[in-house]
Amino acid sequence: MSSSQERYRRQVTLVGAQAQARIRAAHVAIVGAGGLGSPAALYLAAAGIRRITLIDDDLVSLSNLHRQILHSTGTVGSAKAESARARLADINPDVHLDTVTDRLTWDNALSILDGADVVLDGTDNFYTRHVASHAAARLGIPHIWASILGFEAQMSVFWAGRGPVYEDVFPAPPPPGSVPSCAEAGVLGPVVGVVGSAMAMETLKIVTGIGSPLIGEIAYYDSLAAAWERIPVTADPAVTQRVRSSDPPRGPAEVASITAGATVIDVREPEEFAAFHLPGAVNYPLGDILAGVTPDEAENGAVVVCARGMRSAQAVEALTARGVHGLASLRGGLEQYFSATGG
Repeated sequence: MSSSQERYRRQVTLVGAQAQARIRAAHVAIVGAGGLGSPAALYLAAAGIRRITLIDDDLVSLSNLHRQILHSTGTVGSAKAESARARLADINPDVHLDTVTDRLTWDNALSILDGADVVLDGTDNFYTRHVASHAAARLGIPHIWASILGFEAQMSVFWAGRGPVYEDVFPAPPPPGSVPSCAEAGVLGPVVGVVGSAMAMETLKIVTGIGSPLIGEIAYYDSLAAAWERIPVTADPAVTQRVRSSDPPRGPAEVASITAGATVIDVREPEEFAAFHLPGAVNYPLGDILAGVTPDEAENGAVVVCARGMRSAQAVEALTARGVHGLASLRGGLEQYFSATGG
């Protein structure tokens, strides 16, 4: 028996040689090598998926490691996509691994996802989810989505032409900051482990044709009750057509770095600003901006910053709606900025 046969022997015993051949021919794109992407990628690589494309523009941080099991203490500060590549190659050298260290945007989504059999969406960014949905619908491929909030999670398989699309449930992104991120609400590793593994199972069902994919339903998981419930979702052909024929909504402008001489507006609370801030930054708390304050410094363009990028995105959106132009939110906030620069 060859090493390849031995590797997949117990899997083939269950699903059969034909299903394994389909797994070995499949190409899966995973958007986000974080909490959900970690278990999904690990199990898909171990199962023998022929090609996996990993898309993530973030860096590994110490606070990721309790749930993002693709990464290790030794990879803190490195690109998540590259850290994931090394780990998956160690698990299964048979798998061809492509990495994209840029964020998935509408400018690159169609070219990156073209040729994939499945898009597995493990992001925590509403704008990226809409980009993935529009691209998958236009390319005619299934879009496996999940979301975590505290002890609870949701998951579904969206597939234009065969069932609902993401926009049937979430027509447009909510205002930045209106839904707490994992960093703000907290998250436990086993919750994303359960759901990320379920996403991998949905992928294998689609690839092999075994079982019934979770199309037309949202699976709701309550980890404290150890319970799954199913919520039916109906496809609206008009929504599908709109998603297939239009561009996705765009979020507030973002930048990944701060150029020398740029005006920096810090929208954290005064006590946060007093603890540390970028040299030359001016402080206008988000609450003041939402209440109607427009910083004079914003009139000629500025980079808006906060701890993790949520409040700054909300500030940029509010000020842009008032007609202030040339603003951009610092992607990932000061935490990612200092992690990347070693500050």
